[in-house]
Amino acid sequence: KCRTGPLDIVFVIDSSRSVRPFEFETMRRFMMDIIGNLDVGPNATRVGVIQYSSQVQNIFSLKTFFTRADMERAINSIIPLAQGTMTGLAIQYAMNVAFTTQEGARPLHKRIPRIAIIVTDGRPQDRVTEVATQARNAGIEIYAVGIQRADMNSLRAMASPPLEEHVFLVESFELIQQFAKQFQDKLCGVDLCMEQEHGCQHSCVSIPGSFYCECNPGYRLNVDGKTCSLIDACADGRHGCQHHCVSARGSYSCRCRAGYYLSQNKRSCTMIDYCSFGNHSCQHECVSSPNGHYCRCRSGFTLQPDSKSCRATDLCNGVDHGCEFKCVSTEGSYHCVCPEGQQLQADGKTCSKCGAGHVDLVMVIDGSKSVRPQNFELVKQFVNRIVDLLEVSPHGTRVGLVQYSSRVRTEFPLNKYHSADEIKKAVMDVEYMEKGTMTGLALKHMVEHSFSELEGARPLSHNIPRIGLVFTDGRSQDDISEWARRAKESGIVMFAVGVGKAVEEELRAIASEPVEQHFSYSADFTTMTHLVENFSLNICPEEGKGQTEIRSPCECEALVQFQTNTVAILQSLTEKNILWAHSLAQMTARLEDLEKQIANKK
Repeated sequence: KCRTGPLDIVFVIDSSRSVRPFEFETMRRFMMDIIGNLDVGPNATRVGVIQYSSQVQNIFSLKTFFTRADMERAINSIIPLAQGTMTGLAIQYAMNVAFTTQEGARPLHKRIPRIAIIVTDGRPQDRVTEVATQARNAGIEIYAVGIQRADMNSLRAMASPPLEEHVFLVESFELIQQFAKQFQDKLCGVDLCMEQEHGCQHSCVSIPGSFYCECNPGYRLNVDGKTCSLIDACADGRHGCQHHCVSARGSYSCRCRAGYYLSQNKRSCTMIDYCSFGNHSCQHECVSSPNGHYCRCRSGFTLQPDSKSCRATDLCNGVDHGCEFKCVSTEGSYHCVCPEGQQLQADGKTCSKCGAGHVDLVMVIDGSKSVRPQNFELVKQFVNRIVDLLEVSPHGTRVGLVQYSSRVRTEFPLNKYHSADEIKKAVMDVEYMEKGTMTGLALKHMVEHSFSELEGARPLSHNIPRIGLVFTDGRSQDDISEWARRAKESGIVMFAVGVGKAVEEELRAIASEPVEQHFSYSADFTTMTHLVENFSLNICPEEGKGQTEIRSPCECEALVQFQTNTVAILQSLTEKNILWAHSLAQMTARLEDLEKQIANKK
């Protein structure tokens, strides 16, 4: 048996009309004699057979059979084609088909020799020199075996160098079986791994006339081609471990820092919840940290020296204050305040609102991976501060929310929720999508679905303003121009808000006329309270002829002030001192008013 390593061998057999039937039988025996001395198998030598005349026929490919018995049955069933002699066509087929990985050839990087054995008895009727050169350059070693009438020049043009080892001429078909033994010795050669000091650190693999070194699993071959180094599976950075990657013989495992444990996915880490042990003794809240836990008091309470108990310092948290919007504690007392643009009523607790406005508002927010989770939470707060300004009800203002990345998702339609509290809770429950930025797709979804009557938009005949607010932080990965135009043509007043890497040209394309009043930009998420300071949100509806006529001056004023109110509420998140100053001004004005009333009574 030939045991010098695995080979991929394809026999290319001439079955032209010049090969008589009994001569073809000797070619069958020649192939079977060669195969009989090979160590065949899926991981050893693989064999394929094609025959050719004026056309090429695949008898079996390198992946078809892995036992000699199956191969011999297939060879014995060959019916000669008995036509012309298109040897060049056969070599082309061997290169483009027979020696492909799809037909069972091992990949080139595995360095398994690819050997074509061409057996012919005549002169080719097509050109072989160029195609044979291409085959050799593709890594195929060609043996050319000529019988009887074969043309020596053609054999030499086909064969690999050195020609004296790859070109054979047999005088007759009767002698080809005797030649098979000689050819077998050439094919197999000497097992150089056994005959000489190969120097391979792990294992040596013989191939005809040479050898190469291989490494054990978990190791890679060094540039010297002999020694092996342990593969650091963590080095390429693709391990996905959240904290630490530990390499071990071609593989790796993830480990977590102190205070964390490895999650079920074996990559991410979860902080140990020390509070869940039940021994923290915190009066209000227990907060876990990587190094243990600490106690925290609810808003309006102060942590005591024992680091566990709490005492009230904020009367707003200690009494039923009844403030509609917000309670502000002062030393020994408290008072109620209202959002910017609303007045505190005579009861000192409730706020005035203009409730006659009717608006269908759909906010389209960017959930791409560039936003990042912490900034997405700020976007949700931005949305909820806008909701705080609105009188939400089935017959008043309706709000819908759409999120987009590489796809678009309706978080809730216009007819889903009927109060501001419901909407704000749904907004905070929205999950971050990540991935791409398909703004054009989101605009299409908004036009076709979000403002449909099926999803809660009032009919156009009702003259209810339709407002679309698009929030994005980067360049769209698709075209926005068509659906931005369609949105405005369909009667939707479009506002564009950009942050970070948002593109001004795209924002302007989205915004309604006048553009300067309908788009805004900020370089940072933390300054989103200023995003809409540069334009006026004029959403007062025109007097219409539909079922609802909105002419209330209170309503129009509230709608015109939508922009100003939005800015004030958003600024209250990060500029609490402004709210305090405003509240103090309101109290001062209230006291002056009371003094005037007392003076008038006198």
